[in-house]
Amino acid sequence: MNEERVRISSGDHVAEVALVRASKHNALDGEMFESITEAARRLSSEPGIRAVVIHGEGPSFCSGIDVGWLAGAQTNGFAERAHDRDGFGANIFQRVATAWIEVPVPVIAAIHGNCFGGGLQIALGADIRISSPDAKLSVREVHWGLVPDMGISATLPRLVPLDAAKELTFTGRIVSGEEADRCGLVTRVADDPLSSARELAREIAGRSPDAVRAAKKLFESTWPTSGSAGLELETELQIPLLGSPNQMAAVMAGVGNEPAEFTDPAGG
Repeated sequence: MNEERVRISSGDHVAEVALVRASKHNALDGEMFESITEAARRLSSEPGIRAVVIHGEGPSFCSGIDVGWLAGAQTNGFAERAHDRDGFGANIFQRVATAWIEVPVPVIAAIHGNCFGGGLQIALGADIRISSPDAKLSVREVHWGLVPDMGISATLPRLVPLDAAKELTFTGRIVSGEEADRCGLVTRVADDPLSSARELAREIAGRSPDAVRAAKKLFESTWPTSGSAGLELETELQIPLLGSPNQMAAVMAGVGNEPAEFTDPAGG
């Protein structure tokens, strides 16, 4: 992982992933693609991590694809790697978004400044998005004569109706954080989204990591579908939790109105 593109820090069971190409508004080039994906892969198995916050340093979260780099990618062989897919079915461009879905703990994106194209699709890969009211968000690809192809088909349909998704995609228009909140692109707005994301991550980290991981797995496996498969998975995930050390710790903490001491799952 190139620390001139992405930097990871952690403490108190919370990991932070910072996009650090600030001079380019954290635009996505080859090294950024690889570093973001490597960060997600690393945190998927990092021991003791219970929540992740991803944010951009400088004036923006991520302004999308580096168009100058993209032109060169057609000749340097990087674009050809779009045909190489992982077990999730994602190629190297899509993994910057889908890799966060696969992280077993909650991922919170703190959005400010520009969040365009691939940057928006990275944010959509997070479980929760907190945006500044004046952030600028856009499904920007049509502006460059392209379709959004970084995992949006796995994320946007969960958040907005089909006609809204089409309108945003067909026009590439820029919406504010406030409008994004109203239409469902983001979870909520905050004047200081990074501080709010950190506060939420700390709250989640204080819950049973077994229960939180199981809840994420449940929703990722069933949402927005319903029926017998979802009901069966609820039971399958619940049975190992009942009477487990972390579940008992949660009960005792609730009864005693004191913080719980949880044991993190083996292997992260």
